[in-house]
Amino acid sequence: MLKKFFRYLILGLGLYALIATLVITFYKDDPQAMIWQDREAFNKRFIEKLTLEKQTTLNNVLDYLGSPDLTYAKRDGEQVLQIVFYRTQHITSDGITTMDECTGLLFKNGQLMLWGPSAYNKYQEIIK
Repeated sequence: MLKKFFRYLILGLGLYALIATLVITFYKDDPQAMIWQDREAFNKRFIEKLTLEKQTTLNNVLDYLGSPDLTYAKRDGEQVLQIVFYRTQHITSDGITTMDECTGLLFKNGQLMLWGPSAYNKYQEIIK
């Protein structure tokens, strides 16, 4: 009787471990479905891992992070500049996401050029 109990216990734990592994491996996080605190942390973790060597494109960022909180774009001949902002820190509980609560990612022709506090300054400098 005890032997049968342990057999079912081990089988149950093994099945649980298999399901947990499959969920962790194949479940894609959906930032749109997260509460704001989780989405902030998710955005921040993704942005902290960015490098210029990865050849990050705007489409890659949109696919992973979803719609930006704020976005600005400017076309100058063949050159397209776009800056997208994702919320990464909470400052004021007013229900409005502002630039100071976000991290900007600057793209030139769809290719990541710069991110962080200086991205918006560079965007303004270029579009003048």
